[in-house]
Amino acid sequence: MDWLQVVVLAVVQGVSEFLPVSSSAHLILVPVLTAWEDQGLAFDVALHLGSLSAVIIYFWREIWQMVTSSLAAIGGKGVDQDARLAFWVVLATLPVSIVGLLLHDVISNYMRSTLIIGVSLIGFGILLGYADWYKRGTRNEYQLSLKDVLIIGGAQALALIPGTSRSGITITAALMVGMSREGAARFSFLLSIPVIVLAGGLEAVGLFREPQTVDWIAMLVGTLLSGISAYLCIHYFLVIIKKLGMQPFVIYRVLFGAWLLWFFHF
Repeated sequence: MDWLQVVVLAVVQGVSEFLPVSSSAHLILVPVLTAWEDQGLAFDVALHLGSLSAVIIYFWREIWQMVTSSLAAIGGKGVDQDARLAFWVVLATLPVSIVGLLLHDVISNYMRSTLIIGVSLIGFGILLGYADWYKRGTRNEYQLSLKDVLIIGGAQALALIPGTSRSGITITAALMVGMSREGAARFSFLLSIPVIVLAGGLEAVGLFREPQTVDWIAMLVGTLLSGISAYLCIHYFLVIIKKLGMQPFVIYRVLFGAWLLWFFHF
């Protein structure tokens, strides 16, 4: 890989991982729209590590409270809101984990076309806009019910369809059940932690099965750039949605999806 490829892929991963615009769509399309060779599993793992580090650092206080409260609850000291939130994160991760393991090969081999990506960007983008305008409420991530979590977790499994966006579909579902924009986004970011761990772990397994020559400098730079861009993305996304809502991302998804369909299929 040359350095331009390293920078572009790292920034695309870091920014699109947490915006409701589909990181998989952008990462699939980068090699399609350029003459670059595939970056390889090792670099993909490094980019995921950067994104994971960013969300953990940004939410380290909340994560620490969730961990300590969960340990206290296991020790018989009662379940507080932080322990409950930790359980909700685990529970909401189960559907995408199960479906991902069962259909990983099908999705990788048959669902990464520009047609599916374009339709998903538009369709789920419009659904996000509807949820933001007509369904959002005032509840935060600490006020979720079991039913809410099951709905959001089930919706997250749809993110396995390229172009859907994991953050986009979880925020959409959270808005649908009456969460505020900030609450929906924060819960979506917390849900990303186990999902990124599982996705990175699955890629790491493939890496061990098919050892590759590793450019450690490129991986280090990619990890740092992915982490920095992801951290900034999380911060400014939370600022933007307070003022503008989800509509800028809805417009982007629809225009991007329409361009893909026109460019590749008309």
